[in-house]
Amino acid sequence: MNSRFKIMGSIDISEKRRPQDGRIKMAVQGKHFDLRVSLLPTVHGQSIVMRILDRGSIQVSIRDLGFGEEDYTRFQQIIKRPNGIFLVTGPTGSGKTTTLYAGLNELNRPDRKIITAEDPVEYYLPGINQVEVKHSIGLDFARIIRAMLRQAPNIILVGEIRDKETAEIAVQASLTGHLVFSTLHTNDAPSAVTRLGDIGVQPFLIASSVIAIMAQRLVRVNCPKCKQKFTPTAAEIHAANLTPDAAAKANFMKGRGCNHCNQSGYRGRIAIFEMMRMTSQIREMTFAQAPTQTLRKIARQNGMRTLLEDGIAKSCKGSTTLEEVLSTCHAEVQELKASDM
Repeated sequence: MNSRFKIMGSIDISEKRRPQDGRIKMAVQGKHFDLRVSLLPTVHGQSIVMRILDRGSIQVSIRDLGFGEEDYTRFQQIIKRPNGIFLVTGPTGSGKTTTLYAGLNELNRPDRKIITAEDPVEYYLPGINQVEVKHSIGLDFARIIRAMLRQAPNIILVGEIRDKETAEIAVQASLTGHLVFSTLHTNDAPSAVTRLGDIGVQPFLIASSVIAIMAQRLVRVNCPKCKQKFTPTAAEIHAANLTPDAAAKANFMKGRGCNHCNQSGYRGRIAIFEMMRMTSQIREMTFAQAPTQTLRKIARQNGMRTLLEDGIAKSCKGSTTLEEVLSTCHAEVQELKASDM
């Protein structure tokens, strides 16, 4: 079976000692899918994991991502800026790539040159120059970005900022008139500033180049066929920090389970967001190397809605359940409880 997967994914079947990656293209019921194959040698044999990528999902518009009205307006304003760095943060599988691709699709015009550096290229976008990282020949993010700057692009997407060299070149690109999109692995938006500092980027460069940071997570959506009125438990309402009046006005819904949602009560996913814009006050604090909690406090005073607050707002509208939001934002709930003690 392993050999079959390797052949389908154009992977060396004789190599069993090193990790390998491949891609399988297939069509099911007229829909095109890519399977990302990852092989890892273990003491009991080779472990195989396949990630299913639906090519149709990249056609999602910015509207469909799940933005609230304020965040939607902010996102539109940010991606239309002429230069600067826009970072999307979150764990693996939180939809960062889909969000950035939705932004690129919005900006993709014949008069704009867009180049991406990805590891690997997950989806193929028409009209956009996509470059894949190949470590075996020394083609890494830093080398690709240096080369792409000589191609006179308007917009650059860097798959992920992982090291100081990549971060500094991305910063220089933004300061020389390019709009740079990238991702970073942090739990929330304010932490990204600290993370860039940890990588080795100078605080004054972070303050002058970053225009906004957005953290996101994915939550399951209530099944449209079987969702019905639902009352969360008192413990869930307390964990969400909802007042009795707010809970009474909310339109809580939950799917009871049907064939359409495979008896789960959920069908599909939407994102919850936390968007921090770099205001003059936050830039000054970044330059002064203020701690993450201080940045977070100021950002909230300037109107930033946290992941938990955005998720609770969506659950109050009936899009998802309070239980789903609280489990996704578990760390933030624990932090809220600690601050109340």
